[in-house]
Amino acid sequence: MTDTVPVPDGFKPARIGGAFMALNGPLYARLQGDRLQLGFRVEARHTNPLNICHGGMLATFADMLLPCVAIYQGGTERRFLPTISLQVDYLGSAAPGAWVQGEGEVLRTTRNMVFVQGLVSADAVPAMRVSGIFKQGALISDGSDRDPLKLLG
Repeated sequence: MTDTVPVPDGFKPARIGGAFMALNGPLYARLQGDRLQLGFRVEARHTNPLNICHGGMLATFADMLLPCVAIYQGGTERRFLPTISLQVDYLGSAAPGAWVQGEGEVLRTTRNMVFVQGLVSADAVPAMRVSGIFKQGALISDGSDRDPLKLLG
């Protein structure tokens, strides 16, 4: 479906999340000003028996969105951010072909944790409210890569 229905202007493929997301994606990213936006097009393989996007796929998307937001808004060294807590409030559904898009904001950063919240929409209609707490893990490389998705160049 992503081959026949284009993604919105400015979105680039986002190669994140390792083999798991390679199988469950693809994800796309763009910067709007200083705000990271992440998105994906709902394909048949993302759906549940009711033929809407599976809640697990939406939760997986949120679990990728929030740490990426932290990387781009956090202003600290780039670190692995394992999930401590992920809260998802489902507000609506996403049909096959829908463009699911999210953005968020860092609420607080401590020495050990990052607190992030976000909103995810499907075809511009709110679909999820999400928040998460992420552990400040090990540095990724030397910690200086503030643009791992290569959106700034």
